[in-house]
Amino acid sequence: MEIFLYIVLPILIVSVLAAVFAFALSYLGDRMAVDRDARIDDIERNLAGANCGGCGYPGCSQFAEALFKGETDLSKCNPTSAENKQNIANILGMSEVKSEETVAVVHCFGGNRAEDKFDYQGYGDCRTAEILAGGSKACPYGCMGLCTCVNSCPNQSVEISKDTGASLVDRSKCISCGKCVSACPKKIIGRIPKSAKVYIACSNTTKGKAVTEVCKVGCIACGKCERGCPEGAIKLSNNLASIDYDKCIGCMKCAAECPRKCILPIGEGVALLDRILADKKKQ
Repeated sequence: MEIFLYIVLPILIVSVLAAVFAFALSYLGDRMAVDRDARIDDIERNLAGANCGGCGYPGCSQFAEALFKGETDLSKCNPTSAENKQNIANILGMSEVKSEETVAVVHCFGGNRAEDKFDYQGYGDCRTAEILAGGSKACPYGCMGLCTCVNSCPNQSVEISKDTGASLVDRSKCISCGKCVSACPKKIIGRIPKSAKVYIACSNTTKGKAVTEVCKVGCIACGKCERGCPEGAIKLSNNLASIDYDKCIGCMKCAAECPRKCILPIGEGVALLDRILADKKKQ
């Protein structure tokens, strides 16, 4: 009798309660279920599926629902291809979407060629180092190479260059989610069109003399790139060159003329620049 009262009976009670609760949940679930519009699932199927969080939502499912409700914009999802964005636009009854794929670049190539204010040996990454007097680099815009961007990338597309000690993005892996852009405390990571062949690898807006004192490869706003561009795609503003990619034809003349080598080729531009520099040597 004692075994029944203390062991068997409690088990029976728990089993009955579990069955009652299971039935109640099943019944109420069917009664109170909210119909999900099938278009939300269609939208999600067309998203990149990276679940990177770059759009500001926890995952693609939440972003798809927000798109359907009109709470966000399709342009916030960079990993999704232009073709799939157009499919989503058709599902939502939107007009044609013009969206060029982008890739992240680090607008600094100084690394170990930039002067240090002090030897940082503390714990942590770039964000913690930045708290101490703005970081270890004498250049206020210098990459510290302490891996905040590397650790933030969901696709392992960012690494620290063994040659320079500065961050580099592998454009073949980059999904342009923007996590590294947001994570960098120096705000020196940006996004450019994936078709671009060149980018500015410097963010320093101080005057030329001040730049030369802190970095061997910083932009000194000499203007050679601006004067040499046949399309007027490069302009100097606030002591720093910038590229208008709507005008840039990828001729690489700017990179060939830059005395500081802070205009860097990417993609097909690497081979083109090599040919231009080889021809200049022959002249």
